[in-house]
Amino acid sequence: MTDAVHIVLDDTAMAAAGQGNVLASRLIHRAHAESGWFLYAPACALVEADRARPGTTEHLASLPGITVLDLDLAAALAVAQHKTWAAGHSHYAAQPTPDRPDGAIIATTAPHRWAGEPVRVLDLTV
Repeated sequence: MTDAVHIVLDDTAMAAAGQGNVLASRLIHRAHAESGWFLYAPACALVEADRARPGTTEHLASLPGITVLDLDLAAALAVAQHKTWAAGHSHYAAQPTPDRPDGAIIATTAPHRWAGEPVRVLDLTV
């Protein structure tokens, strides 16, 4: 276990950030201002967020505290097993890696979407 906090924004969290969601804004601020806080935006989730709220991609990609995760071959194979590209890439990004040995938490405004999935969820609607 590490002290670092790794959070993956799903497409709903990204759209909510652009609409002024206070909890999403706090995550973005922490990732920028505090060491040990890491915020990730999977590319496929960015596309869906931008479809829901045009301009989201440019806004989030310009923020210094957010790391955009590319769709590599391993991610593409994982995406193929999910209903949507956004959910698949977010789920894949939350899995443990050498950089994130404990995995990551998925921030979302649609926690029901993740019911039954083996991921930790942070509900941004609370």
